[in-house]
Amino acid sequence: MKDLFVLNKYLLRYKGRLIIGTICVVLSNYFKALVPLEIGEALDFIVLKVSDMKEQGTQSSDFSAEMGGDLFTFGLTVLFYALVMGIFMYFMRQTIIYNSRLIEYDLRKDIYEHYQNLDVSFYKKHNTGDLMARITEDVSKVRMYLGPAVLYGINLTSLFVMVIYSMIKINPTLSFYTLLPLPLLSLSIYMVSSVINKKSEAIQRQLSSLNSFAQEVYSGIHVIKSYVKEGAFGKAFDEESEIFKEKSLELAKVNAMFYPLMILLVSVSTILTVVVGGIQVSKGLATPGNIAQFIIYVNMLTWPVTAIGWIASIIQQASASMQRINEFQAVTPAIENDNEAVYDVQGEIEFRDVSFTYPNSGIQALSNISFKVSSGQKLIILGKTASGKSTIAELLLRMYDVSSGQILIDGRDIKEHNLNSIRKSIGYVPQDVFLFSDTATKNVQFGNDAATFAEVQEYTDYAAVRDDIESLPEQFETRIGERGVTLSGGQKQRMSIARALIKKPQIVILDDCLSAVDTTTEQKILQYLKRSLVEKSAIIITHRIMSGFDVDQIIVLEDGKMAEKGTPSELYAQKGFYFDMLNEQKEEKQLKSA
Repeated sequence: MKDLFVLNKYLLRYKGRLIIGTICVVLSNYFKALVPLEIGEALDFIVLKVSDMKEQGTQSSDFSAEMGGDLFTFGLTVLFYALVMGIFMYFMRQTIIYNSRLIEYDLRKDIYEHYQNLDVSFYKKHNTGDLMARITEDVSKVRMYLGPAVLYGINLTSLFVMVIYSMIKINPTLSFYTLLPLPLLSLSIYMVSSVINKKSEAIQRQLSSLNSFAQEVYSGIHVIKSYVKEGAFGKAFDEESEIFKEKSLELAKVNAMFYPLMILLVSVSTILTVVVGGIQVSKGLATPGNIAQFIIYVNMLTWPVTAIGWIASIIQQASASMQRINEFQAVTPAIENDNEAVYDVQGEIEFRDVSFTYPNSGIQALSNISFKVSSGQKLIILGKTASGKSTIAELLLRMYDVSSGQILIDGRDIKEHNLNSIRKSIGYVPQDVFLFSDTATKNVQFGNDAATFAEVQEYTDYAAVRDDIESLPEQFETRIGERGVTLSGGQKQRMSIARALIKKPQIVILDDCLSAVDTTTEQKILQYLKRSLVEKSAIIITHRIMSGFDVDQIIVLEDGKMAEKGTPSELYAQKGFYFDMLNEQKEEKQLKSA
């Protein structure tokens, strides 16, 4: 249970409810333990009265009259005990079970916050389905430990103590034989629990794999349908489900053997009670009422004893789940913010001999890259696919730290800056556009929560997407679906541009964000950018040269290295990559116009 010790801080947080709940459990079991005593006394009273009346030759009518009042009193007493017991049972569930829901909420919130603090490399190593399984399925398993397992564990312990104390107080010898199967019970629980733990962990891992598979299929459903691969993926899902089913059945078999064993041991206790108790009654060492009391006590222990297997199963499953949760909670983010100061970023950017190798794949994306962008200047980064262009944007946002070299912003190492200040000052439009399953308005306001609806309209107009939004069924209040599925690629790119611009950043990074936009729309957006970025630093990553957009310098990357660097006129004079690309685009334009 060492993995579950982490939860002690949550139990201490709500210790008041836990203490009250424990008191309610103890009081409930106290009154529950009194019921057999009352019934045993009533039975002995009846046996004694019947014996006396037979000796005296009393008629049955006199017997009823004499016994009725006493039996009614016994009955009322038992009902009173049951009522009080029920009241305390209600409050024990309202405290301990309620407690487990509060801790479940806190645990999920802590896991979610930890996920958000982890760096990008963590998400590249672990799939979404596994992350979701740990924050949902695994947390639910842990809640079962914090609620039912804790409740019935306290209930079982307190009831055992009170019942065994009462039994020993009544008849130590009979108690010995009645409780004789308990050591065997403890041994069986110890042996089976380890098996349950291993099988539970295997089930949870397979469930994560199943969730990951399903999530990937749903995310790529368009590709699957276009390649007519539904059957193949359906078969693969069946195979994963079959593995999960087999592992679940293996655990069910263990539990199926465990519960009958519990009942068998309880039944043995009942038989021993009747046999040994009968012998003691014949010798005058016990009364019939004692046998009745012991039988009731043994049956009273039937559910707690049977529940031991259930509780052990819950604890082992929770331990396996908590181990998985702890595994991620122990991960420390590679990118940490050591500066909490609040300040404005001016926008001067400098790369000094920056090299970077992706930690997961080991691929070197950049090698000895150096350039400087003064505040208000414009830089275009050109290059073929996989030349390292997008990596520069990720390093500027400090999604990763450089492998060697140094990145300076406003003359200060990026690692020394307040990470939040850096990211707030940058308006980033990624190559892979991501929109949320919300309204068009909310998606644009994501860049600036304080933006008014009028500003949303204004910036969508700047991004040449306002007309598209207003043509939607509910215009700006239209929900655009998961990842913006209801929009075209160009519409998603333009909405992403509006989201970045409404942020009013000091640094703008556009990563090939106009690839799905036609030439006319591109020129409209560029004309606005030309006006709005006058005093802002801008880095435009692209695979083609943008005409009509003034830039201060251009760098050309090739295989992660600086191939060309200079002003447009300087690069054109070098007759290299930039020269060839510019001429190629001119020829394409002439062919189209012809």
